Amino acid sequence: QVQLVESGGGLVQAGDSLRLSCAASGRTFSDYTMGWFRQAPGEEREFVAAIGWGADSKNYAHDVKGRFTISRDNARNMVYLQMNSLKPEDTAVYYCAASRTPALVLVENGYDYWGQGTMVIVSS
Repeated sequence: QVQLVESGGGLVQAGDSLRLSCAASGRTFSDYTMGWFRQAPGEEREFVAAIGWGADSKNYAHDVKGRFTISRDNARNMVYLQMNSLKPEDTAVYYCAASRTPALVLVENGYDYWGQGTMVIVSS
């Protein structure tokens, strides 16, 4: 069992930056592929970024590539999402997720544990 708690969301203006954090507890954190997803109002949850066990492999959704950076600190059981050049269309609830699959997982049903989410609002 893994518990995930996100933080760092808030209200920002277009062009600003935010860093989301996800604190994990429970089983060995470094055994899990970690991902970030988001869900905008009225939309389905979508993949944002994923990072492998050793942080060597990463993958990003097309519309955040070059603006967002996922990272992890296995010693502290933390995963981060640095979001730069934010746009109003980035407004969503952002979720941290953990997967027992050793490969990068880009789909929602590949993740076993989820946090409660943190809201990000980007005003124009």
